[in-house]
Amino acid sequence: MRGSNQRSGELFSYVDLEKRVRLDHPLRAIRVLTDSALEALSGDFAALYSGLGRPSIAPEMLLRAMLLQAFYSVRSERQLMERLEFDLLFRWFVGLGMDDPVWDHSTFSKNRDRLLDGEIAAKFLSAVLAQPRVKRLLSSDHFSVDGTLIEAWASMKSFKPNEPPDAGGTGRGGRNAPTDFRGEKRSNQTHRSTTDPDARLYRKGPGMEPKLCFIGHGLMENRSGLIVDARLTASRVMPNGWRRST
Repeated sequence: MRGSNQRSGELFSYVDLEKRVRLDHPLRAIRVLTDSALEALSGDFAALYSGLGRPSIAPEMLLRAMLLQAFYSVRSERQLMERLEFDLLFRWFVGLGMDDPVWDHSTFSKNRDRLLDGEIAAKFLSAVLAQPRVKRLLSSDHFSVDGTLIEAWASMKSFKPNEPPDAGGTGRGGRNAPTDFRGEKRSNQTHRSTTDPDARLYRKGPGMEPKLCFIGHGLMENRSGLIVDARLTASRVMPNGWRRST
């Protein structure tokens, strides 16, 4: 029998959000580990917040949302908030109810930076590694360090001289005047990105295209293949700069 294509239009839902996530979903095991680690960091969270004023986003929810952003490669906080708006799995993992409003992306970014400045992210990773279920998977016999390029969210057009010459005003509608970069020599010593000043111009190998990027370093435990430490550093300065071909 063919089913109906009409929307039901019920006003209320009586299905618990917990029951909408299958029992064997990988995020369930991750949620148990992270909840135990977050509970151990309660004192560190209290030191970052004042006892007065309006309540901010719970730090536990912030860190869970940041994990989802990494697991599912969500490119921006704006897209993460959009995903939280309609994705029931995301709401369940973060701890939002069906009717709870989602935060503004700028509010999320501001509160996230507070945690990063307080080195909570590093403490959170240490707390996860200290969990008994994780600790028994680690071995101190064999480790390796690996690195990878992390491309910055900055356009090459933003890579401009540290003291840009007068371009004769702006173009139409307040836009910057068009610039021809052909034949111009650019290097990290003389130029810097206006949108991401910490990004550096880097070429992965001879003959490859230089890009604005960072370098991510990971300390890997080889027995179980787990990352036990991570660092993000600026890429090294490119020798002799870079000249675009004409």
